[in-house]
Amino acid sequence: MTQPPLPVVQEFPPTLREVMLRRRWMGVLALCLLVAGIFAWLGQWQLSRAIDTSPPPAGATEQVRPLTAVIQPGEYLDQSLGGQRVTTTGTWMPGDFIVLSQRFNNGDEGYWVSGQLRVADRTSIAVAIGWAPTREKADAAARRLDAAGAVQAEITGRLIDDEGVEVPPASDPSELTRMSPAALLSRWHDIDQLNVYRPYLASATATAGLTDISSPAPTEGSPINWLNIFYAAEWAVFAGFAFYLWYRLAKDAWERDVEAFEEAAASAGTPPSATEDAD
Repeated sequence: MTQPPLPVVQEFPPTLREVMLRRRWMGVLALCLLVAGIFAWLGQWQLSRAIDTSPPPAGATEQVRPLTAVIQPGEYLDQSLGGQRVTTTGTWMPGDFIVLSQRFNNGDEGYWVSGQLRVADRTSIAVAIGWAPTREKADAAARRLDAAGAVQAEITGRLIDDEGVEVPPASDPSELTRMSPAALLSRWHDIDQLNVYRPYLASATATAGLTDISSPAPTEGSPINWLNIFYAAEWAVFAGFAFYLWYRLAKDAWERDVEAFEEAAASAGTPPSATEDAD
């Protein structure tokens, strides 16, 4: 008796889901989860810095505080303390009254006279003492201050961050246009083992025939830092891209498997079975 023919087992290519569940791609998914978790943590960190939950009260910079209660020598000035009014006492150091050019006062260009105020033993702060409309008046004020000697002074003014250093013009290599304690320190005397405040003090009241420096209260900024929010959004996009990368790699592997299956079926002379929907 003739045996009936065995039924033909129809083969199907793997589905996208089957490829994604393979051990290799599950391992890649675990790695992507780790990377996405790191990106999410970085985004959360950026968000925590984007909103100031305890901003200083309005008008806090206008309350005069002792210098040492606000900042210590060598410390960087916190953004919330920029323009803070402080008071301190010290002794002027003769020979260290330096004139700075290109300083504007209520829109008029002129000159500042700066000085080294020794506020404690081996501790100094740079002070912008006053403004003059011409170089001659500024130089004359600096000479009067030098002639007065090491006199004591009580200064009230605003703390302002270091303006940085600028290359002087070739016509006058000694000219200074930026109020930078670091640059002034290189020209001061008696600086061995000297502690210096990083910001400078803009005096509210000028001396030696100078004009008061115009230093209005700083504008109160928004408690929201939009740049940090933008960075947080970027980290969220990077985290999403990690998952997309895993999906794209797995799908490429699935498409290669389907292509190889169809080529094998074509070489065997049998039509390939319809692939199942990737979804």
